[in-house]
Amino acid sequence: MAGHTFLVGGGWNAPEVYEPFLRAAARGGGGLPRIGCVIVDEGDGRRQFDRYAEALGKAGPCVPVPLFVPLGGRFGPEGALDGVDGLLGCGGLTPAYQEAFAGCLDRLPRLLAGRGVPYAGFSAGAAVAARRAVVGGWLVDGVPVCPEETGEDLEEIEVRAGLGLVPFAVDVHAAQWGTLPRLVAAVGRGTVPYGVALDEDTLLEVDSGVARVSGRGRVHVVRPGADAGVAVRSYAAGESFGVD
Repeated sequence: MAGHTFLVGGGWNAPEVYEPFLRAAARGGGGLPRIGCVIVDEGDGRRQFDRYAEALGKAGPCVPVPLFVPLGGRFGPEGALDGVDGLLGCGGLTPAYQEAFAGCLDRLPRLLAGRGVPYAGFSAGAAVAARRAVVGGWLVDGVPVCPEETGEDLEEIEVRAGLGLVPFAVDVHAAQWGTLPRLVAAVGRGTVPYGVALDEDTLLEVDSGVARVSGRGRVHVVRPGADAGVAVRSYAAGESFGVD
């Protein structure tokens, strides 16, 4: 697992969830932190970047930098990280973000750790931070477990290799989109070791083996339980739990 990681469950109503990330990015000194925003460009990349730049600007002084990846393309971290104090993986089609990072799943975490650059993930960017990333789907053996519109253009739940910045799987928009059952299914089937589902406008900050919750919603931790079941515990702002 890499160093300081920030996971945002989506949502645009609480820009303050970015404040801890910006503080971590500013620790290197040297003026305003430069935040590289990785955006898979599905044709509206500039408009999407403007939304993130606005949210980051409301959270604190910083210089957002667009890092566009064409749909179907690959992210090259070496040059992109030059002069960047923090890296934000943005939102969109989660399988496309996994594909964008697929060529640097090992290199990017090492580069972030070596340069002391914190990573934040928003929605899709949070999902792919996992070692085993739930990238979409809404069916388990043909049976619906969450709304079809949350499937990310996939039918059966699909788990792919992620960045490994956190050891647990991540799902997002939990309360708003009804995605918690998808994560429950993935944990119950053993395709991920355990998982965390985040509500919108909610931050999970992971550092030194501890995960801390802040923001307006809750974080739902799903672990294997007795008799092939699962156990779910929800955490509110101000609460924390250990990461293993």
